Amino acid sequence: QVQLVESGGGLVQAGGSLRLSCAASGIHFSINVGGWYRQAPGKQRELVATITGGGVTNYADSVKGRFTISRDNAKNTVYLQMNGLKPEDTAVYYCNAKRASWNYWGQGTQVTVSS
Repeated sequence: QVQLVESGGGLVQAGGSLRLSCAASGIHFSINVGGWYRQAPGKQRELVATITGGGVTNYADSVKGRFTISRDNAKNTVYLQMNGLKPEDTAVYYCNAKRASWNYWGQGTQVTVSS
């Protein structure tokens, strides 16, 4: 059974930083795609960043240069370092893992950026 457990969300002022963590069990980030998505109130869930098993990263244009996705294979954990946070980054952030045609999701962690 796949489980993704997120941590690290919270309230931060604009310009601040947060680091999200996603610890996985039942699936290995080292050979599958891991990523972060977010959903703001009244909006659809959107991609933030992904990292492949080979370490190739992809970012939404809105976060390029501010967010960094990384992975620790020994801990089977994916991270999202978020710098220069803006009020429009406020959302519930979800960890995602893809294996073949299957998508797995964490429970979500709230990130709130005050102006």
